[in-house]
Amino acid sequence: MRGFAADLSFGATLIASNRTRFRLWAPAARRVSVAIEDRAPVSMHREAGGWFEAFVACGAGTRYRYRLDDGTLVPDPASRRQDGDVGGASIVVDPSAYSWRNAGWQGRPWHETVLYELHVGLCGGFAGTAEKLPELAELGVTAVELMPIAEFPGSRNWGYDGVLPYAPESTYGSPDDLKALIDRAHGLGLMVFLDVVYNHFGPEGNWIGRYAPEFFRSDMSTPWGDAVDFRRPEVSRFFIENAIYWLQEYRFDGLRFDAVHAIEPVGWLSEMAGEVRAHVEYGRHVHFVLENDDNLASLLEDTFDAQWNDDAHHVLHVLLTGQAEGYYADYAEAPTEKLLRALREGFVFQGEPSTFRGGRRRGESSARLSPTSFVLFLQNHDQIGNRAFGERLTTLADPDALRAAVALQLLSPHIPLVFMGEEEGSRRPFLYFTDYRDELADAVREGRRREFAAFPPFADPEKRESIPGPNDPATFEASNPFGAPAADDRQDWRALYRHLLSLRADVITRRLVGARALDGLVLGEGAVLVRWRLGDGALLVIVANLGAHLVPVPDEIRLPSRAPFYAGRAGLDPLKIVPATSTFAWLEPAA
Repeated sequence: MRGFAADLSFGATLIASNRTRFRLWAPAARRVSVAIEDRAPVSMHREAGGWFEAFVACGAGTRYRYRLDDGTLVPDPASRRQDGDVGGASIVVDPSAYSWRNAGWQGRPWHETVLYELHVGLCGGFAGTAEKLPELAELGVTAVELMPIAEFPGSRNWGYDGVLPYAPESTYGSPDDLKALIDRAHGLGLMVFLDVVYNHFGPEGNWIGRYAPEFFRSDMSTPWGDAVDFRRPEVSRFFIENAIYWLQEYRFDGLRFDAVHAIEPVGWLSEMAGEVRAHVEYGRHVHFVLENDDNLASLLEDTFDAQWNDDAHHVLHVLLTGQAEGYYADYAEAPTEKLLRALREGFVFQGEPSTFRGGRRRGESSARLSPTSFVLFLQNHDQIGNRAFGERLTTLADPDALRAAVALQLLSPHIPLVFMGEEEGSRRPFLYFTDYRDELADAVREGRRREFAAFPPFADPEKRESIPGPNDPATFEASNPFGAPAADDRQDWRALYRHLLSLRADVITRRLVGARALDGLVLGEGAVLVRWRLGDGALLVIVANLGAHLVPVPDEIRLPSRAPFYAGRAGLDPLKIVPATSTFAWLEPAA
């Protein structure tokens, strides 16, 4: 089946085989022209509201830039493809050129989701990532989540410094290579999610402020750059159409919206999601996931499917490692109680003041939400990569306690997310990497070191100097979890993940619609018991002991009489004594 084309207000739209419409919002410009290689520039007609438009006799593959009043050549902010880097020419694309093999794919319902987050560049680009899909499907993963792929400066970047939100990163492959990846995933029964960044642009290669300063706010900023002004209709349209574009032209199954706490007004999020959903064809499953430090449970009641649960991660990290620096300080007091709250109610902070945030109250009550409203992870790109040396839990935690935590994560009714390499017990770091030059490279390196100056281990300047440089190619290479040497127990880890995900699919997944937490209990330091009523009336009970000591189960606690369907340790009766570093799970069928 021929490809799908989104109807965009911005950029180059192919309207016939040899005719293209160009549109640019440039309210600060008096004149703009389309500069096509080996041709004289074509003047664009200035319309009301700062829009410029031109119809040019050219087709797919045409390389072009916009020429501003002063002669500056800039890429199309809505470029569908770049010739090289962010400073190169934009390329006219025919969205219908790709022939989809799995055009009838309708996606999967949210409750079936098992997310696997990966970095496309470390996986060998779009083609290399596609080659990894069969083994992920065999493992039990149901959805692959790509870290941001919007065109960024250089060839190495996490992706959160993108500056051309419509253009897939050229070093990863062509637009058709990306479509082939998604097409292959759908053929294997895998959903594909995309991480999108709408709260800022990267520090290099963004020219929008030159011809459309109204795109940004003068009254606020973000930690990463100028704040985007979503109050402007044209700006709002730019990002709403971007979300529609990824879902329609590329057939992504879902979007993860990065750091939406940096987006104002908050109401724009629901407006955006509502309009985007209205463009999704009937019967197709499309899912929206938030990263939101403000813990706004109200956003999860209808428009958004779930939120990454940083609270649950932070308290699990404290219990597994004993670390309490930085934002972990908020979870160091009574961490077992906080773990129980996260498993039962979702957020730990539901309006309580945060010490780390200077006493600011954070969050809304989340107990009313389904457990599937929360994405539960032990690691992700942030929680590993924002460490100075990018250490994984395999190097920080007791191996048995980590295995018990993995079982708790994958068997709970929350939606699990696995970060690439976890399933192999990788001990290789995931570091922060970029590909900047000259002064910006120096600024990024020194800024990275300043970030850690307040932490006691890095008070010594020589220690800070040992932090890997983000722009060193070796930093990127060291971050490949699949590089040599592989973990000695790689196959054991894969077998554990395969077994747990098989149990999740066979015992839990089909019962998740309508699931609700019932109650729970702290059994001891690092040990909890939690019970959920699943959608078909069955009772799911999980007992997890992440601590180093045996924990007795109180006599008054009534556990199922049957054997657990998952037992992380043998040798003791978990109905009476829970062994150290172990997880057990029971299912009591509905009466």
